[in-house]
Amino acid sequence: MDFSHDNYPSYETMYNHDAEYGKKARRKLWNVFWIMLAITIAELVIGSMAPSHGWTGAMWLKVLFISLTVAKAGYIVIIFMHLGHEVKFFKYIVLVPYITFMFYGIFIILSEGTYSSEVHHRTKVDPILAAQQIELHKRAAAHFAGHDAGAEHGKEAKAEEGHH
Repeated sequence: MDFSHDNYPSYETMYNHDAEYGKKARRKLWNVFWIMLAITIAELVIGSMAPSHGWTGAMWLKVLFISLTVAKAGYIVIIFMHLGHEVKFFKYIVLVPYITFMFYGIFIILSEGTYSSEVHHRTKVDPILAAQQIELHKRAAAHFAGHDAGAEHGKEAKAEEGHH
């Protein structure tokens, strides 16, 4: 399709830039694309190799994936939100809360995100909870054992009364 005869101005004319600036801007976008593609392919290759090498539960693998994802997110913020061209103070105002929240999220995922009903997937809190549950079960068993013993004693007494 040829759009040369429409009345829509070219990028360079519309934004008062010359053709050289347009080439530079497009080149920058392609560089971002290739960097993001390289990081994504690295994640996919490492992820596909992980099960065959027994790396699935490795903490370093989780940290690597999180680091690559944070690098991609940070690069997107710097390039597409034009944060790379701002003064240092403004960069910190925008990035510090974001980074703090991300580290908190990573901490929660790594410390509590492995919980499941399987015994080898327990968190640090589970032994305490398990000990409390065992104690409750022991108390309940002792309570009901005493209750059942009393019920059995009552049955025996009634049976003896019936014989007399």
